[in-house]
Amino acid sequence: MNTPTQTHSKAIGYVLWIFGFTGSHRFYYGKPVSGTIWFFTAGLFLIGWIIDLVLIPSMARRADRRYVAGPKDYSVAWILLTFLGVFGVHRFYLGKWGTGILYLVTLGIFGIGLIYDFWTLNSQVSELNVSKQVR
Repeated sequence: MNTPTQTHSKAIGYVLWIFGFTGSHRFYYGKPVSGTIWFFTAGLFLIGWIIDLVLIPSMARRADRRYVAGPKDYSVAWILLTFLGVFGVHRFYLGKWGTGILYLVTLGIFGIGLIYDFWTLNSQVSELNVSKQVR
C-alpha cells in the first residue's frame, strides 16, 4: 500500500490544539467550517475541543492524503500564521512579498486577511508545492 507523504504533523496539531478553542488545529487540518465554528463557540463550548484530543491522529491522516508535499512546509506556514500572522510572516515564507508587506503595515489587512488565510493556507501551500514539482 502506498503511504502518503506526511504533510501535517500530529505534534503541531497538538500544539495548536492547546489553542484549539480558537479552532486553530481544525484550520491546520483543512477543516475551515468547523474551525470557524470552534472559533465562535470556544471549541464548541469546550466539549468539541476535548473530543478533538482523540480525533487529531485521524485528522492528520486525512490531511496527509489531501495535500501535496513539497518544499514549502505546512507546519512552518501554520505556526507562522497562528503566532505572527498579523505581521505577514507566513506570506513572506510563501514568497508572497507584496501581500506580506501589506499585512505588515495593516496588521493582516485589519484582521480580514488573516481570516482569509486561515481558510485557504493549506491550498496556498499545496498550489506552491505542485508548481515546484512541475518545473
